[in-house]
Amino acid sequence: MKVDGKHFRSIWRECDGWSVGAIDQRRLPHEFVVAKLTSCEDAAVAIRDMLVRGAPLIGATAAYGMALAMREDASDAGLARAYETLVVARPTAINLKWALDEMRATLAPIDPVERAEAAYARADEIVEQDVEINLGIAANGFALIEAIVAKKKPGEVVNVLTHCNAGWLATVDWGTATAPIYLAHERGINIHVWVDETRPRNQGASLTAWELGHHGVPHTVIPDNTGGHLMQHGMVDLAIVGTDRVAANGDVCNKIGTYLKALAAHDNNVPFYVALPSPTIDFTVNDGIRDIPIEQRSGAEVTDMTGRTADGRLETVRIVPEGSPVANYAFDVTPARLVTGLITERGVLKPDRAALAAAFPERIAAAK
Repeated sequence: MKVDGKHFRSIWRECDGWSVGAIDQRRLPHEFVVAKLTSCEDAAVAIRDMLVRGAPLIGATAAYGMALAMREDASDAGLARAYETLVVARPTAINLKWALDEMRATLAPIDPVERAEAAYARADEIVEQDVEINLGIAANGFALIEAIVAKKKPGEVVNVLTHCNAGWLATVDWGTATAPIYLAHERGINIHVWVDETRPRNQGASLTAWELGHHGVPHTVIPDNTGGHLMQHGMVDLAIVGTDRVAANGDVCNKIGTYLKALAAHDNNVPFYVALPSPTIDFTVNDGIRDIPIEQRSGAEVTDMTGRTADGRLETVRIVPEGSPVANYAFDVTPARLVTGLITERGVLKPDRAALAAAFPERIAAAK
């Protein structure tokens, strides 16, 4: 996608052919900084500390982390050590384990002498596959937006509500929830996005608004609690969110607060769609509410906020009284009954086991 007219991806191989460049998302929206990853540990820290975030991008970063590890130690012990280092970096996004399993399956059978080259080649494939998947999501989600346009009066705006950041910054390019939005914008549809600020890390206000603004898509940042009010007053045509893991029964795990948006959408007859790449489907989990591990992150993400002061300085301030306990659950699970449809690269699916299994039989085979 574009940043001030120039095309960027969220992660790439540098010109030296082996190191990895990635946009440091911790510094957005106030500073655009590119980080250089040169080791497996760099990749693990980038994932853990949310220099990179979003399930597809986490998977791509892990794949390059394995490649960096093979450059240093391509032995069987080195392969095992790299896998174990990366797989624990974050617990909820299933794309992390998927990418590492793909890398290990490619590398384990071959001679260690060949592993570094093979690792970079497979990581590049995973990156390009993510882009192609997201283009498929864009096309299938665009059809939903077109259907809404057909029901409106000429020139009326299509209003989309999204939560957290499921944009190109959360993937390699295009995004998941934003992919249909970007395609609609490029094809001249009058589209506007309600951007949840998405506390506590403010990925909507900091990241989604930043990328939409730089790409020229009309949008408005709203407090997290505003979505229900907008739906009550007919100001949301559809909601599209991303996901970090989809269970076999269609339950969807996404950034905390997604469940509340789904409840409000259901109560106001607003279609609620989830956009996802197939590696996000986890057929080993039968019940998302019961079985998906929910990451609990540092309380500092709730107690502290960083922003730019009027005189241009970046400052971090505490907004919670000293001594007040804090809970910081990073995700919640939206039950399948509240999901209108799953926007995938193979079509818009019903959120149930039969539809997922029919569309992605290879994912079931991989889960066994």
